[in-house]
Amino acid sequence: MKRLLILIAILIIGFAVWFFLFRGKEGPSEPKQEALKTTVNSDNINKSVADMVSGYLDMKNAFVDADTAVIKSATKQFIGKVDSMKLDELKKDSLIYASAEMQIGDMKSNAAGVLNEKNISEMRKGFQMVSESLYPLLKTIGYKGHTLYWQNCPMAFGEGKDASWISNSEEIMNPYLGKNHPEWKSGMLHCGETKDSIAGK
Repeated sequence: MKRLLILIAILIIGFAVWFFLFRGKEGPSEPKQEALKTTVNSDNINKSVADMVSGYLDMKNAFVDADTAVIKSATKQFIGKVDSMKLDELKKDSLIYASAEMQIGDMKSNAAGVLNEKNISEMRKGFQMVSESLYPLLKTIGYKGHTLYWQNCPMAFGEGKDASWISNSEEIMNPYLGKNHPEWKSGMLHCGETKDSIAGK
């Protein structure tokens, strides 16, 4: 009788070990969703993207200086550079091309919104949305230029209301609080931190 109980106990333990070690290992597993893969871009794409980034950085610097006339001028030039981007060769990968087209459309729409605003706080909200589209666009198309930095201010629009932007320098020059903020003056110009970098060449 003892032997029978021991044998049953061994069988139960063996089954339990097998169950926990090997269950779920059988059968096909669901495929993981892959990130978009980019290929090496031509000089034409890289140059047009670099021109567009340069236009964005001019916009960002105008927001740092809080000069609404310069902001509008820089925004018009930025939209022109976005329109001049040569991305046709991305059509080889329809998924990358469609994603890039969507992000570019969002950027242009929000940049156009900046031109329609008179209040700099509202202009900055439009700039925030431009930045939120540009950051994934650069990753999607495989940006190959000078290293850029994705930076964030935790109180860009007040306590707990953060916003991000792209810079070509690790030094924080905050376009949301800027040099001439009505409340902080230039006291919050360097408020923020770098959250990511977009590798260049």
